[in-house]
Amino acid sequence: MLSHGEPIVELSDVRRAAATLIGVALDTPCFRSEAISRRCGAEVFLKYENRQHTSSYKVRGAYVKLASLGRCERERGLVTASAGNHAQGLAYAASRLGASSTIVMPETTPYCKIRGTESFGGRVRLHGATLAAAMEEARRIAACEDRVFVSGFDDPAVVAGAGTVALEMLEAAADLDVLLVQVGGGGLIAGMALVAKALNPDIRVIGVQAALYPGLYNALHGLPAPAGGATLAEGLAVAQVGDLNLRMLRALVDDVLLVGEETLEQAVHVLLEEEKTVVEGAGAVGVAALLEHRHRFEGLRVGAVLSGGNIDTGLLANVISRVRLRQRRVVCLRAEMLDTPGGLATVAGVVARHGANVLEVSHRRMFPNVLAKCMQLDLTVEVRRPPDVDAILAALNEMGFVTTIPQEKPA
Repeated sequence: MLSHGEPIVELSDVRRAAATLIGVALDTPCFRSEAISRRCGAEVFLKYENRQHTSSYKVRGAYVKLASLGRCERERGLVTASAGNHAQGLAYAASRLGASSTIVMPETTPYCKIRGTESFGGRVRLHGATLAAAMEEARRIAACEDRVFVSGFDDPAVVAGAGTVALEMLEAAADLDVLLVQVGGGGLIAGMALVAKALNPDIRVIGVQAALYPGLYNALHGLPAPAGGATLAEGLAVAQVGDLNLRMLRALVDDVLLVGEETLEQAVHVLLEEEKTVVEGAGAVGVAALLEHRHRFEGLRVGAVLSGGNIDTGLLANVISRVRLRQRRVVCLRAEMLDTPGGLATVAGVVARHGANVLEVSHRRMFPNVLAKCMQLDLTVEVRRPPDVDAILAALNEMGFVTTIPQEKPA
């Protein structure tokens, strides 16, 4: 591992990391996705790190780092800050190596990641609203309790561990034209880009970031765009790429793409519905890039990493609902009609004849904007296909019910 402008990590370091991980990390599946290839017009290969131990690639770098420490260092105990996946990876690695671990997590961390970290033996402390605040607290604990601080991304051993993802991926899917890799602190893309360029100098390595956290994009383009916001990809909610990683990425990365929150939701939904796999927001950004920037990849062989699957089930349910509303597979209809017996049954009959299902219904009578002899009927309806919505609207309006969709998109 070198310095002063030379590579921080070399391919030999990654190969040694791979040997260290034998029996510790899984060689996760990597294969062509027929559904996403068809949707995006490219040959898309997915690496399923959401099926890794702790449901994230992070265990790779954490274990390699801890294995590189001396026994006395591990006995002092370990501390880190994490939005969740590095926390679980470190706790898992520490438990295997007989060390104690303290993890500081932002107060907004999903409960499933807190529970997972504790289940692997980590001691969790919640502090601050952002990863930056948690990082500051973790460094304070390291100093006060004489623990070893372990970065989740800005460390050569962690980068080497992350690079093993590319070793496996490029063995399973040879001759890729493009590799799409998520970017938070930059550890994963630094390790994977190093391996990819060493094995195939012609491959294009493209980083993908949530638009709310464009740290690498800003650094490579010399932009001062602000970072912040409640992104679905909380694992990438890092304002700046690590200093060590940035030195590597300036030489190794061909481009950086940004993806919006709506596309992130769509990518999580597509992976669940069409690939039957649960992926968190940060893990889905590569697929989001294929969806949002499809023209960039048509006809190419593209690899993407599903880096993690630790998404809160309540949040996942919310994402599913929001996407279905956008796709008009679930719609909210509002019908104004005379308040007479049988009105509701008539509307329900029209809905049923078009193969749709009423999920929820409510009457509105006691409102100033509703005429005394009328009522307002709100229906939440699930349809078989989006065109059925227009057919239902036309049928109800033809029968004299003034029917509209008050809101097409979720708030």
